[in-house]
Amino acid sequence: MQLQAARSDALTGTVRVPGDKSISHRSLMFAALAVGQSRIEGLLEGEDVLATAHALQRLGVEIARTGAGAWTVHGVGVGGLAEPACVLDMGNAGTGARLMMGLLAGHPFTSIMTGDGSLRSRPMARVMNPLTQMGASFVGRSGNRLPAAITGRRDLLPLSYVSPVASAQVKSAILLAGLHAPGITSVTEPLASRDHTERMLAHMGATVETEPHGEDGLVVRITGRPELRPASFQVPADPSSAAFPVAAAAATPGSRVLVEAVCVNPLRIGLFTTLEEMGAKITRQNQRDVGGETVADLLVEGGPLQGVDVPAGRAPSMIDEYPVLSVVAALACGTTRMRGLAELRVKESDRLATMAEGLAACGAKVEIEGDDLIVHGTGGTALAGGVTINARLDHRIAMSFLVLGGLAQEPVGVEGAEAIFTSFPGFVQLMNGLGAKITEELA
Repeated sequence: MQLQAARSDALTGTVRVPGDKSISHRSLMFAALAVGQSRIEGLLEGEDVLATAHALQRLGVEIARTGAGAWTVHGVGVGGLAEPACVLDMGNAGTGARLMMGLLAGHPFTSIMTGDGSLRSRPMARVMNPLTQMGASFVGRSGNRLPAAITGRRDLLPLSYVSPVASAQVKSAILLAGLHAPGITSVTEPLASRDHTERMLAHMGATVETEPHGEDGLVVRITGRPELRPASFQVPADPSSAAFPVAAAAATPGSRVLVEAVCVNPLRIGLFTTLEEMGAKITRQNQRDVGGETVADLLVEGGPLQGVDVPAGRAPSMIDEYPVLSVVAALACGTTRMRGLAELRVKESDRLATMAEGLAACGAKVEIEGDDLIVHGTGGTALAGGVTINARLDHRIAMSFLVLGGLAQEPVGVEGAEAIFTSFPGFVQLMNGLGAKITEELA
């Protein structure tokens, strides 16, 4: 699918983006490990999350959709998954695949896991290595890539793991394996990554402890072999999806957009913090607690923005939002330097290189220095545009360049825009409802 975005006027309106993808994956998996029936409201029904649901069904979990975003899961208990009769296809879901490895590590059977072209290219060693130390075994393609065979064991060894990267996927995979091991499993992170796993498992009855480590790090400990209680999950709106209407509105003078019920967990709001530092006016309204997460309605008013220096320590709280931030930075006054973006090289695509190449093609002045992305803003002058960008099977790249098209002199096309359906079904309709001009280009 190829989409095209043309320059638009100010964006206005009230919207609600789909449910949080991270919490949606976890609500399905954790409910599967409970004893009894859990209910989920607001589940993101994108392709990534549905791939996780289908994989759990193949593992013997009864899952049913009861309405729009409403699902029930009949949990089988910790260690209760069944050997699958066919391959587990995780599609494009990196979170689903890596967390599923943690689940499967504690089961004494062999599973085969695969994914689409993008997922098969992504490195899995960062999860496979610690799980191997706990007793699971993996046989994959060169570079520890999918497809891979995963053989778990019932008597996993508890592990004290010092992670070289701040990754919620790595941390969560180890903690999920730790549920199946006697004793305490711990993960130490150099920077604190998103904490949905810890919050949700504690809510379901697991013993989870956290404490600071060093200046910005964190230690998380989990006690194995609990009996998890079924729960009612209310999935808030995804801040990583809200990033697109928020960023587009902030960069378009005269815009006034309200995005409802967004998760504002302190470990997920790096983009909003950065936009505010750039001069964006973002007002939180009706802040409240929903299912253990803080949510708020975000009122965004467009205006001039100023380039800033984004510290590396902020990366875990906004790792998925750098692509759209770089679009906004290209229109700001002055230079924006985004530091410490090594993790972007191992996402659905090499987002660091892809964004730099695409921005340059659209007329922006951009540089990469080591793991830093440097964008020299135009001071509000629209970029030239007039090009077609290959999204490289990456949903966030596709949506970011569609936002750019709305801010450019000439339309911007995006090839491979079908990737958007993995995380944000309804993206085009939502943005057009605010005043964007996104259309499908016929072959």
